[in-house]
Formats: sequence, structure tokens, C-alpha cells
Amino acid sequence: MGIFLRRIIGAALLSTQAYEDVERDRSATSQAMIVVLLSSLAAGVGALGPLGARPLALASISMLAFAMWFIWAVLTLQIGTRIMPSPQTRADVGELLRTTGFAAAPGMLRVVGVIPGLTAAVFVVTTAWMLMAMIVAVRQALDLTSTGRAFAVCAVGLTLALGFAFGIGLVFAPALH
Repeated sequence: MGIFLRRIIGAALLSTQAYEDVERDRSATSQAMIVVLLSSLAAGVGALGPLGARPLALASISMLAFAMWFIWAVLTLQIGTRIMPSPQTRADVGELLRTTGFAAAPGMLRVVGVIPGLTAAVFVVTTAWMLMAMIVAVRQALDLTSTGRAFAVCAVGLTLALGFAFGIGLVFAPALH
């Protein structure tokens, strides 16, 4: 548990060494998925507030948060390795899933959104923090030499993922009367 906790803290503190560590350690994939699941669950709890004891709503928001991370990670891999790679870019799915999984660590703080009046601020801060963590994760996983390129890869991936989520929301949202 000590290594796992150190990795979470290192990832949240944007430590390049923490991301290099999880990139190399193939056994850290399950740890990365635990981080994403905890972050997704925190999003559900934080979004629903203190009275959010509705299991279906909690599950729905948590699954949406997980799906958003997954879509963002897959798009980021494709953009970073096929569209905007550096000459030295080389990565596999496992490396990117491990690093971007740990980049979700700041999202665990979304649980603080249960405090009335803080939900929006908590989600804005943690989303920005997760974007910064994702930039570090992608820079390390894809062996990019430029933080600007890592930012561009992440920003394009996030924009496409949000567009995808918005489109799904339009299709599946209940009609307002």
C-alpha cells in the first residue's frame, strides 16, 4: 500500500518521476485503474451533494466520469502517436493507460463537492488539476520533449472527448417540456 499511496501523491503533485515509475511498471496497470475508479466514484458523490443517496444517479455519474476518462485516454493515445508525435515518440496502450490513470488522482478530491456551495468550484479546480496531471502523464508516456506539444495533444483529446460526451447527452437526455 505504501508504493501505491506514494504513486498517487506523486501523480497529484505532478512528479515526472512518479509518472516514469508507473509507465515502466506493467504491474501498476491495476493500480491506475483503481485510481480512475476512485476518481470516478468521487465525481458521482461530489456531484450529488450530501443528499445524493440515489444509487442509480451515483452509478450513472460515476460511469460517465469513467467513460470520459477512457475516451480522453484513447483519443490522446491516437492523437499523440499518429497525428502529433515527436520523432522519439513511442508508447503502447499499457504505458498510456497507466500514466493517464494516475493523472486522475486529483479527481479523487471531487468528493469534497458534497459540501454545499463548493461543488462547482471543486469540479473546476480538480478538472484543471487533472488536465495538468494529464499533460505531465502524456509527456512522459509518449516521450515528448515539449510540454507545449503534450498540452496540445491533451487539449485536442479533451475537446473531442467533451464533444463526444455532449453528443451522447443530446441523444440520450430526456426531453424537456
